Order: sequence, then C-alpha cells, then structure tokens
Amino acid sequence: MNEHFIKDIEIKNYKLFKDFKASGFARVNLIGGKNNVGKTAFMEACYINSGSFSVKQLVGHLQSIKFMRENLNILSKNIKHNVKDFLELTNKFDVISNINNTLFKIKDKDGIKEYIFNFNKKQVKVNSNEFSYDVDYRENLEFIDNFGLSYAEIILAYSYIQKKDKEEYLNNILKNFDKNINAFKIIDDKPQCKINDNYIELTELGDGVRHIVSIVTRLYQCENGYLYIDEIDNGIHYTRLDELWKIVLEVSKQLNVQVFATTHSKECIESYARVAKKLEDNDITFFKMGRNKQNILNGMVYSYKWFIDSIEQEQELRGW
Repeated sequence: MNEHFIKDIEIKNYKLFKDFKASGFARVNLIGGKNNVGKTAFMEACYINSGSFSVKQLVGHLQSIKFMRENLNILSKNIKHNVKDFLELTNKFDVISNINNTLFKIKDKDGIKEYIFNFNKKQVKVNSNEFSYDVDYRENLEFIDNFGLSYAEIILAYSYIQKKDKEEYLNNILKNFDKNINAFKIIDDKPQCKINDNYIELTELGDGVRHIVSIVTRLYQCENGYLYIDEIDNGIHYTRLDELWKIVLEVSKQLNVQVFATTHSKECIESYARVAKKLEDNDITFFKMGRNKQNILNGMVYSYKWFIDSIEQEQELRGW
C-alpha cells in the first residue's frame, strides 16, 4: 500500500541544502523548527522529487514551486510568469530519495546553453534553444502554501469529494469548526458556505475555514499520492487542532496519502502527538530541523514512540 512513500531523502543541492540527509519518514510527517531554517524548502524538495518521472513533470513541478514563491512579485510585475524564466531562476536542483533520483542544472559553455535533467536514473540533455518548455504534473501530488488555494484549485479539489460522495462529510467537518456553517457548495463558480440561510463566499470568512476546506478536499484529490501543507495550523484556533489532526490522520490512512506539514506552534505539535496516541496511529514521525554549532543545517526524525515519549517528558521540539 505505501510503496510510493518517501522514506529516505538526500538533498545535494537546493536552496539552503548542500549535503543534507534524513531517513525514517512515515505516512504523516510533521516538521518543526525555527524561522528560516528550511522547513518549507525541505518540503519543496520532496514535492519535486516525488512527482517528477519525466522531463515535463520535472519542469512542471520546478515551475510550480517557483510560481508559489514568486507570486507576490508576479502580481507586482517584477517577474514574468513564464516557464523559461522560472526554470532558469531555479538553476540547480539535485535530490535523491528511495523512490526517485531528480536533478536539474544549466550548463553554459562557449555560448551554448544546455539543460540537463535526471529523473528515475535517466539523464536527458537539451539545447535551451531547442527546448519546448512543455510541462506536466502528477495528478495526486499537491502543495498548499501560505497563500492558500485559488477558487479554481478549490473547485477542482472539491470535485474529488463529489466523486467519493463525501459532500456531507465535509459539511459536518465545517459545522464542527463553526456551528453557524450549514453547508458548502460551489455556486456560480465560487466556493461558498451557507450561514443563516445565506451563501457567503469563502474569502469573506476567516482564513481557518478556507484552510480546512483546502486540506480536506486536497486529501481526497491526493489519493495514493502526496500532500504537502505549509503551516498546517494557519488560521486554526488551538482549540480546534485536535479535530484537524483527527481528519488528517484518518483520511490519509483511508486514502493512502503521504502527508508532510510544517508548523511553528507548540500547541500544534502537542495536538499531533495527542491525537496520534489516541488513534493508536504509529505511522507518523516528527522531523525537527535546526542548525548545529557550525551553522550547518541538521535534522532529526522522531519515530512514533520516541516522539510520544519526548512530548510526555516535556522536551523542547520546536528546533534549535
């Protein structure tokens, strides 16, 4: 069932990472650490590696990550939104996992520019002038970033809820989070919630509601695949974290989805441990990231038992 899960990864060249290894990942993995330590970049490396089994997929996922990181600049027109620019801004990527070997680099010599790709132990070299810049994406591989999902992304993800006839399941989740919400629907191509007999657009409600809808719908979209969630507790009150983790753990298990998520919150980490223990779900890890005394990035993967014991002993797990 879980042959596709990332268990071990080596990041040789990507952003802050030059020679970084970690192993022992499980179905659900929560990443903790201080600001700017590389939590999101680590997930990006996993995301690209887990979905890139062709040149088009590798280009597509590199471009997708760069778009997420640069969308504010795109809106302010500082960066053009095209595949060529995004690809050349990325320049270097070299990540190996137990499921895939992925590499992208640019070789520029004597006025000749070549793009070099590795995926699944296959190498392809292409002159940049002859490259098509066509992209492809793995269907059950998704990333929820800090900006949340667009209406189009939510509508697509919700269609997977509909295919499973789980509309009422999502409605019940939203009611548990906010007793004033009666239902969720797509009306006039806009995600809306019914409150006091009126439908209100999702953007008019709190960030937490939009975040919950995004997570639940994308879990269904990623059946037998991967879901990456940046700041999983974004907009969620700490009193609702147990409900959030119950959903993530139960649905990911049911649909065989590997989940990676980040947090800064002690309450989120403690809730994760509490719910996993209550559900007796030991297919989880906690990944603590930090820098050692030489300022080199380091990471420590806590297995279920080690993680639960550390929480019960009140150890600090938010990074160093």
